[in-house]
Amino acid sequence: MGITSTGVGSGLDVESIITKLVALEKQPLTTLQAKAAVIQTQISDYSQVKSLVSTLSDAASKITLDSGWSSVKVSSSNSSVTASVTGYASATSFSVGVSQLAKAQSIASTAVTAGAAFGTAGTLTLQTGTWQADNSFVAGTASSVSVAVTATDTMAQIATKINDSGAGLIATVLTDATGDRLMLRSATTGAAAGFRVQVADSDGTNTDSAGLSKLGFDLAATTAYGMAANTYQAAQNAKATINGISVSSATNAFSGVIAGMTINASAVTTSDAEVSSTIDKTALTTNIQAFVDAYNAVNKYLADATAYDDTTKKSGDLQGDSTAIGLRNSLRSAMASGTGTSTTNGSGTYSRLSEIGISLGRDGNFTVDATKLGTALNTPDNVKALFAQKNTNVSTNGIARKVKTFADGLLAFDGGLNNKSDALAAAVKRNSTDQDTVTARAASVEKRLRQTYTALDTKMAGLTALNSYITQQVTIWNGSSK
Repeated sequence: MGITSTGVGSGLDVESIITKLVALEKQPLTTLQAKAAVIQTQISDYSQVKSLVSTLSDAASKITLDSGWSSVKVSSSNSSVTASVTGYASATSFSVGVSQLAKAQSIASTAVTAGAAFGTAGTLTLQTGTWQADNSFVAGTASSVSVAVTATDTMAQIATKINDSGAGLIATVLTDATGDRLMLRSATTGAAAGFRVQVADSDGTNTDSAGLSKLGFDLAATTAYGMAANTYQAAQNAKATINGISVSSATNAFSGVIAGMTINASAVTTSDAEVSSTIDKTALTTNIQAFVDAYNAVNKYLADATAYDDTTKKSGDLQGDSTAIGLRNSLRSAMASGTGTSTTNGSGTYSRLSEIGISLGRDGNFTVDATKLGTALNTPDNVKALFAQKNTNVSTNGIARKVKTFADGLLAFDGGLNNKSDALAAAVKRNSTDQDTVTARAASVEKRLRQTYTALDTKMAGLTALNSYITQQVTIWNGSSK
């Protein structure tokens, strides 16, 4: 505030008067600022509630999906035959015998002078497919690929062209004492990953052992030439028996033969391996405990935020907040609700959490009786139904499914928590507007008061001067009359 002389003329403590009057005008700001602090606290509270509900939704989701109940432990009597869980797997046991491993087709050419130009131009046509027992070739779904070779190309340059062609083959140059050899290998294993290399020499000699024909490979050709006369490994599938039933795979992993599991073979077996899977109750218990803990975290936060402490006479940040109270009650109702025994996937044994050792305490939190839950998990499908079953009548859905549905509704764009956050944000905006209005009104009052007191000061100064003049004149007059 600049230097002012208001009050000099009147002799009044004008600054003090104006300050006190303006302070009275600004009194509503104190209430508004306190209310703004409460709203900001509530915004923070609901942000935390939203995070906790999101965690609850995730935990509930985990035990409503099949993958949440596929926790099994797998063991094998032979380390060369293993199994891994890839889906919803049940406890089971079976024997596996491996008679053949999957292989890629591979061939190698005769040697040419190391690093020298090949000397013959032409085209290599590469085609993947399956070789039949009679040496006939059945082309695969991929189109054949042509690779142009010039007379100046070295074996290394030819290999690079094949690798860059996208034909599904891997080309490598092997250099030994006799020179450079081209080695070709299919990029994947399995009988369907065989291949042939057809040659078109520029000189037309396509079936001799000279020039580019050295690189050809076609078992169906009238005259075997090129790589067919050299090292050759046929492509083949892996073969095994499971409980005596023959199975085959293009790789050494057998998937889809045992529900929810993949069997991996690393060697041919001389005797069957015994593979068994058992329910991993520890993992299932962990998932269920995580769900209960996530619910308890939401419940405790809402309980503390809406409580009133008679000892300290302090209330929680959301004490009396109908949204918070309603949210807590609705979640507790979902957790404590029953499911009925009729399900879409069979008849469930359990209909309430208490039946598997999860009980509700007076504080609204649930506790888990590990022993009772462990016993219930001896029949995991029944426990799964209690949490995850999905029926046309949603009131009989699984507990976790009900909680997830409710939580997802709260978290939706137009859900309860976002609506509450929007309402609080609007309240902040209104509060800020109200504070601005009070501040502007106080400034206007201060301006008007200063104008009024300045005018009064001017008037009083004039009257004081007049009074002084009159007094002076009276004094003069009295002196002259003596």
